[in-house]
Amino acid sequence: MQQHIIVIGAGFGGLSAAIRLAARGHRVEIFEKADQPGGKAYVIERNGYRFDAGPTVITAPFMFDDLWRVAGRRREDYFELRPCQPYYRLFNKDGKHFDYSGDEEAIAREIARFNPADVEGYRRFMASTRPIFEKGFLELADKPFLNLGDMLRVAPDLMRLQSYLSTYRYVSRFINDDFLRRCFSFHPLFIGGNPFDASSIYAMVHYLEREWGIHYAVGGTGAIVRAMARLFTELGGTLHLNSPVREIVIEGRRVIGVRLADGIVRRADVVVSNADVAYTYSNLVAPRHRRYFTDRRLRRKKYSMSLVVIYIGTRRRYDDGTLLRHNIIFGERYQGLLEDIFHHKRLADDFSLYVHIPSLDDPAFAPEGGESFYVLSPVPHLGAGIDWSIAARPYRDAIVRFLEERYMPGLSKNIVVETMVDPRHFARQQNAFLGSAFSLEPILTQSAWFRPHNRSEEFENLYFVGAGTHPGAGLPGVLSSAIIAEQLIGAA
Repeated sequence: MQQHIIVIGAGFGGLSAAIRLAARGHRVEIFEKADQPGGKAYVIERNGYRFDAGPTVITAPFMFDDLWRVAGRRREDYFELRPCQPYYRLFNKDGKHFDYSGDEEAIAREIARFNPADVEGYRRFMASTRPIFEKGFLELADKPFLNLGDMLRVAPDLMRLQSYLSTYRYVSRFINDDFLRRCFSFHPLFIGGNPFDASSIYAMVHYLEREWGIHYAVGGTGAIVRAMARLFTELGGTLHLNSPVREIVIEGRRVIGVRLADGIVRRADVVVSNADVAYTYSNLVAPRHRRYFTDRRLRRKKYSMSLVVIYIGTRRRYDDGTLLRHNIIFGERYQGLLEDIFHHKRLADDFSLYVHIPSLDDPAFAPEGGESFYVLSPVPHLGAGIDWSIAARPYRDAIVRFLEERYMPGLSKNIVVETMVDPRHFARQQNAFLGSAFSLEPILTQSAWFRPHNRSEEFENLYFVGAGTHPGAGLPGVLSSAIIAEQLIGAA
């Protein structure tokens, strides 16, 4: 039976769910507050320089192929994916780098440059991640956890796989070198988690990357977003831009539609929210309707860190081979810095950085002779009480100075375009609770059944997709949440 479905937000989760539901024959409308689709994957363009504001590491590319297959199309006809080799270049505090790839022998050689004794440990580590991957990703990632029984059924397997260990502690069972432990434990940071707190279930990312590689889209992540929006409209869906939702309208224990910023109510049989879960409940659902997700309960949850991101376009290139498309630069501290960010909620004087330079191999990102890149630094969310109107500029200056002195000579005098965002941006423009860049922190007690469900605990016809619901942040998780929502709506 065809239903009228409203999707709030055109991020990857919202677009993916909308495509799947439209392909099933439902009448689907997306209401997006921004002037273009993408959500956190917004595209910034300034004077010929292009910046992907959101996710840039594409894993599990088959999930996009599957999405297009559901719609009766071929993904290759809409955008092109190319593999990255190596996946990342990781630097220690002294600037010595480690190239991480899917080539086991190449990784063994890289490990041997730091600690030959860890080569065998790495092989045992990778072998141990296969059953974690098979259980955590292949079996559970696209399955809903709507009741405690769902969790209890998988609990023995999770215990057997030692999911109670942190990612860092799990890696440390196999790897002894301090820097190499960082190289094999940092992945939870890509989904808002602290490697010292996030479950070892996230060690499966290594196997996932080995299985399908790391890719990038020609033209950037924005090319994927544009392709998804095109596919959605081809299926008969309607995408409303510059159309923020002000309220989810409730009658009894059912959602009957949404109220837009202009006061107009648009009725629907089903509402799917791709907005941040905590924001959805705290800002879009009146307190009188909420029995479970009260403001007090939402405040008691643990939220991921936020980010400072500096988008820079230069008049010169940095293609001497020092930096690749994906670079991770570790500072001197690792655990101490993460404790400052996640536990102490203070802005440290030091930092670790992710530097993304797509213009190295994609000329669409910068004018000829120029470079387009962003540098990202994890920082505490707004619950820390940092006054970013004061802290932002000195923090930016320290990062630019560091890059100029160590990796990008002459950077300051060659900047043509620059845009910077901090936690305030995630709160105001992305509607992220506390300015958290990845919604709820991915710890074991906020995963699977313990995470806000894909079908609302409060209302029978309200569904969630995106980073804040099961299975969590990151493109594979967000795309999986759309599969779950589609299945639940189809079964309702």
